[in-house]
Amino acid sequence: MNALRLIDKVLARFEGWLIIALLSLMAGLTFVQVCLRGLFIKAHVQWANDLMGYLDWSEPFVRLLVLWLTLLGASLVTTENKHIKIDLFSSILPRKWLPVRELIIAVVCVLICTIMSYVCTGYVKMEMEFGGVMFLNLPNWICQLILPVGFALLTFRFLLRATEQSIKVFGDKRK
Repeated sequence: MNALRLIDKVLARFEGWLIIALLSLMAGLTFVQVCLRGLFIKAHVQWANDLMGYLDWSEPFVRLLVLWLTLLGASLVTTENKHIKIDLFSSILPRKWLPVRELIIAVVCVLICTIMSYVCTGYVKMEMEFGGVMFLNLPNWICQLILPVGFALLTFRFLLRATEQSIKVFGDKRK
């Protein structure tokens, strides 16, 4: 369990830095694009319009970064158990049943994320066969790799949570 926790910490650190880098890149590209558009529209600076033509790839790239940030962020907040929860049972069930509820929720999330990762892997394979490109002649499938990877990360995090909850519910039999 300690080795899995170490892997989780290393992944969380990497995801955090990657999120910072991608968010900075997204904000920077959007800022440059807005400034150039403003220079051209308001000040009629022609070179700004010319430069925007060279950056026409940045808008779809920023939209793609939103997808990457969403899945990486979901994985990171799942590490801290701060993901979005629709929770009715915690107010109804007695306090002693909360670990069981957490275990059931974690197992269901593992199943759902595993299915999603499998389906997204098939989707990426179809994109590889289709051979479409997004921008800058970058293949679609490379841009969409975050889908199976993101759900695999979520599966790992929920599996870790399910393991921790099963130890709480059933006790550590190694003692």
